[in-house]
Amino acid sequence: MNTKKFRLLEIIGIPVIYLVASVLHFTYDLTNGSVLSILFSAVNESVWEHVKIFAVGFTLWALIELLWLKPPFQKFVTAKVFSLYILSLSIIVFFYGYNIFTSEPILWLDLVSSFIFVIFTQYISYRLIVSDNKISDYFPVAVMLLMLYYLMFFSFTLFPPKIDLFRDPETGMYGIIEEHIDKGAVFLTKS
Repeated sequence: MNTKKFRLLEIIGIPVIYLVASVLHFTYDLTNGSVLSILFSAVNESVWEHVKIFAVGFTLWALIELLWLKPPFQKFVTAKVFSLYILSLSIIVFFYGYNIFTSEPILWLDLVSSFIFVIFTQYISYRLIVSDNKISDYFPVAVMLLMLYYLMFFSFTLFPPKIDLFRDPETGMYGIIEEHIDKGAVFLTKS
């Protein structure tokens, strides 16, 4: 595998992943809730749905890299799955970490931090793939973790657990939110 070309693709992937996530943030509304948009786009403003759009962007770019470069398959998949989990956990931990000290989310901080986390995970995946480590030994585990990851996303968008990670802060609701809901009534009934 050409490591110079791979490094360039990892760098190009940073704005591409961020752009894909930005587009996926709005595609649910733009497509009037199509089935594909439910599976791959943000259906509400919960932290979970924001993690989902970055995960989809990250995965799509990884597929492009895989097809373009044809790197060592097992090593590549293992590194990308590990990086995908790091990206998701970083977004979640940082969001809830700084919200301990603030009364509400800070949009610019969320945008900047997610961009930094994309840079960080692209760097991690690059270092794992070009190193001499034997992470390909963990390929079966990585495949199972990848399947679990997307099973969770597809399931929890439709059937979200009733915890804060899945709650839309604007409506107080979970999962797919009907367009015609009376937001005022939802806030009145929230405890």
